[in-house]
Amino acid sequence: MFDFLEGYDVLAAFWMTIKLTVFSAVGSLVWGTMLAAMRVSPVPLMRGFGTAYVNIVRNIPLTVIIVFTSLGLADIFGMTMGASHDFNLQGFRLAVLGLVAYTAAFVCESIRSGINTVPLGQAEAARAIGLSFSQTLRLVILPQAFRSVIGPLTNVLIALTKNTTVAAAIGVAEAAFLMKEMIENEAQTLAIGAVFALGFVVLTLPTGLLLGWLGKRLAVKR
Repeated sequence: MFDFLEGYDVLAAFWMTIKLTVFSAVGSLVWGTMLAAMRVSPVPLMRGFGTAYVNIVRNIPLTVIIVFTSLGLADIFGMTMGASHDFNLQGFRLAVLGLVAYTAAFVCESIRSGINTVPLGQAEAARAIGLSFSQTLRLVILPQAFRSVIGPLTNVLIALTKNTTVAAAIGVAEAAFLMKEMIENEAQTLAIGAVFALGFVVLTLPTGLLLGWLGKRLAVKR
């Protein structure tokens, strides 16, 4: 029944998808948090940069960003991401860079929405006892903001997992890349599509359920 899978390393393709998701998620969380801090910063230049970045990047198709990392950064500017002699590793790192640049804009807006749920009086109280803006953000605001946006961040993570398929555009051998190859070589289009669709459900459904439960457990009671 599944003879069409012989000769193809489906597990390796999904392992590549998982690695893309994990590395991109960590990078997006770090960069997105920094952008959120910029957007609520009292410094006009930082606020302007954060606002411009988010509004520009999230309105550019992800495919354009991913292709730019390959054709623009690598081919034109010579950015090899420390893997000039390994094309596969270079493609992986460039794909992660593109996914981080794109996803961080959505992470930023999710975190900023969580910051807006923290009562203003808490920030004022922190300033009253002598905490700086960065200390107030790090010690008072962000811990509560993260607890209130686990749900939205879960949606961003699930979207990121599916968005990793765009990395196939620059030759990264993840699940969508292998699926395209199999469809071209085999006469089992529906079966192949069903296998890969099931694979993504297995990746995303448990993640959504687990983080949804965690979000309810850690929700800030107001």
